[in-house]
Formats: sequence, C-alpha cells, structure tokens
Amino acid sequence: MEKQTITIYDVAREANVSMATVSRVVNGNPNVKPATRKKVLEVIDRLDYRPNAVARGLASKKTTTVGVIIPDVSNIYFSSLARGIDDVATMYKYNIILANSDGNDEKEVNVLNNLLAKQVDGIIFMGHHITDSIRAEFSRSKTPVVLAGSIDPDKQVGSVNIDYHAASKEATAVLAENGHDKIAFISGALVDPINGQNRLTGYKKALKEAKITFTEGLVFETPYEYKAGEKLAERIINSGATAAYIVDDELAVGIMNGLQDKGVKVPEEFEIITSNNTVLTDMARPRLTSISQPLYDMGAVSMRLLTKLMNKEDVEEKTIVLPHNIVKRGSTK
Repeated sequence: MEKQTITIYDVAREANVSMATVSRVVNGNPNVKPATRKKVLEVIDRLDYRPNAVARGLASKKTTTVGVIIPDVSNIYFSSLARGIDDVATMYKYNIILANSDGNDEKEVNVLNNLLAKQVDGIIFMGHHITDSIRAEFSRSKTPVVLAGSIDPDKQVGSVNIDYHAASKEATAVLAENGHDKIAFISGALVDPINGQNRLTGYKKALKEAKITFTEGLVFETPYEYKAGEKLAERIINSGATAAYIVDDELAVGIMNGLQDKGVKVPEEFEIITSNNTVLTDMARPRLTSISQPLYDMGAVSMRLLTKLMNKEDVEEKTIVLPHNIVKRGSTK
C-alpha cells in the first residue's frame, strides 16, 4: 500500500476548520483561539501531516530524494559512509539531502523533521545513539529509515554495521598477547550502544580471557577530536596504561602525537590499535594498526537496503552485519 500524502485540506476537513486556520496554526500565527489551535494540532499529529515543501502536485507522490543525517560531516568515518550512500543513490536515481546534526540529540530531531517536511522518500541516519525522542519520530513517520554505522539495540530499525563487540575483543586480545596487562579503552560517550554495550563488553571479555583484571580507571570517554586526544595523553600516561584500543582514528592520532610529545615512544613503550582504518591510519607516523571496517560498503549497503524498503520489496534481514579484520601497522610490535 502506497504511503498517502496528507494535505492541508485533509487536516482542515478532519478538524472542521478552514484551510486558512490550519495555515495560521502551522505558521505560528497568534490569531487562533487556544481551543481551535489545540484541536488542529491534535489532528496534525494524528494524521502525521507535514507541510509539503516540494513538488506538491507530483502524481507519483514521490520526490526521489533521500535525507542523510550525519553527526559530523568533517569526520572521515562518516564522510566515507556518505560516499557509499551517494554512489548507490545516484545509481538508483535518488538525490541526497545531507544534514549535519552535530551529534546533538535535540538538533537530530529538528533536522529529521526538516527533512520529513521536504517529503523525502527515505532517511539514512548516522547518529551515536538512538534517543527515545528520535525513535518516537521514526515511529510517527511512515517514511522508511535505515541506520548506517549506528545500531538499534531493539532491532526495530534497519541497520548496517560490523560486529563491534567481536572487533573490540580481537583488538584488545592482540594487545594482551603482546604482553600488556594495563590496556586503556578510549571511546566516545558510553551511552552510545556501540561503545557502551558492544565495544566495552568486547574489551572486558578479552581481558577476562587473558586473565587481566578490569580497571575502571583505564576507561576514558572523550570527544572524537584530534585536540581532545592530545589533551588526554597526560591522563593516559598517569593511568599507568602501556597500550590502548581507541575507537576513532582522528582521536587516535591526537593521542599518539600527545604521547610522543611527552617522550613516550610508540610502539616501543606504548602500543595503539584504532578502529576505522580511514586514510588517517596511513598518514600518521608510525602508521596505525587498525580494525578494518568496509566503510564505503556500509554506506552503499545501507542505501540499497533503503531502496528496497522505499519500494516495498521483501527484505529478509533488516539488521546487516558486514565483515571486518585487523590491519597491522607500525603502532603495534
């Protein structure tokens, strides 16, 4: 059954008011009685009416446009995913509207609603975690949504990722096998399920299997930024850690340079494994050992999954897990 586009006429008829009154409510005009405003807003919410910003008269009721919400367009991890999304979108003749959410929970909701107001046919969401408010918007809208490089612990929304638990466990195990018993875990916010529920548990499992006691003081939460990594270096040295698994490449370069600025030699005195295998891992000196994620493919597969959902094709599995491996370079022995 095709998604029916709700018009201002439908809202006016349902609320038993004029279209001009609905328009005034939508545009925030104060010249509407409170009781009338309340009634109109309830109908708008129930019908999921969104003012159509484009192509109101299209017979197909499709805009062939997809909204892509990205936390930080300057982060190579997300821009690599976006490239894969864009190439497949072009192949299937969809246009992309790219929107930056700054990883801010409130802004994510606003950005999502702005895209839905443009009548996009689908959404690809790259966020650090799925908040209750963003999940509510996903549920309220009839527009298909796919997560790329983000997970939904409840598996209600389609997603494309790697197995972050297994990858984190493997990276930590390599450092333990190299003789380290004080291995730091350095990530973004642990409220993000990828970090808190997957990577951290993988890290703990590897420690347990290596008979190393987990220490809270070796877990660091920090922004995914080069400068944040540089600043963190002193705290890492003071923690007594001699190795680290770091979940972001830009952050890893900052930490490595910060350590070396303080006279700590990598990898002789401190070993590092990072997480995304972006071009930064080859640009750093020494080059960084990294988990290799098929970032372009993750973006491409998420867009292909979305095309299937938008076209109401049968989808056997909405939670897609792609393979990963570890690429060893100069930051480990």
